[in-house]
Amino acid sequence: MNIKILVADDHKIVRDGLRTLIEKENGMEVIAEAEDGRSAVKQAKKLLPDIVIMDITMPDLNGIDATRAIFEEASGVKVIALSMHSDRRFVSGMLEAGASAYLLKDSAFEELATAIRAVVANQIYLSPKIADIVVRRFVSKSTSTERSAFTELTKREREVLQLLAEGVSTKEIAGRLNLSVKTVETHRANIMDKLDIHAISKLVKYAIREGLTSLES
Repeated sequence: MNIKILVADDHKIVRDGLRTLIEKENGMEVIAEAEDGRSAVKQAKKLLPDIVIMDITMPDLNGIDATRAIFEEASGVKVIALSMHSDRRFVSGMLEAGASAYLLKDSAFEELATAIRAVVANQIYLSPKIADIVVRRFVSKSTSTERSAFTELTKREREVLQLLAEGVSTKEIAGRLNLSVKTVETHRANIMDKLDIHAISKLVKYAIREGLTSLES
């Protein structure tokens, strides 16, 4: 039986390239694609693939929160992070969210194929560079107090912050998240208070730095 794979990346050229390479591999097939984190979660819950290959910086819902939702809501579906980010905040965030593997986008496809088979066999797979980051994280005493969007904000606040940073209006955010406009405004005020950031432009810079969104979103 083929390994069923969902590819989640906001760049079509990346999705197309991965589909082509994966479908040349014996015993693997791409059953769906997603261009943002929220649709990745929906398709993972609906289709129950064996593996989701997940980018981190995606529009609408970032890959870390999408991975957490898949881990919690789509039983048995496993996530492989495939990202250009090697910063330990992103690595830690994905692994703590439930990802079973983390590779960098400059990895050879053979390594991704190896990771897919390892994860299906209930193993953890980390690229050598990522493994070094993980080891350093656990050795370092400073990481226990490291602050980030994923320690300072709630899941809902991160969703609101990401959409604000992507230029979505308060009314549209309310519609997307099934909230009232007043509730969104309250979340925005709480975000600003928690982060001590009181200008939208600075919130955008913060969201980009934390990997919640990108300049391309």
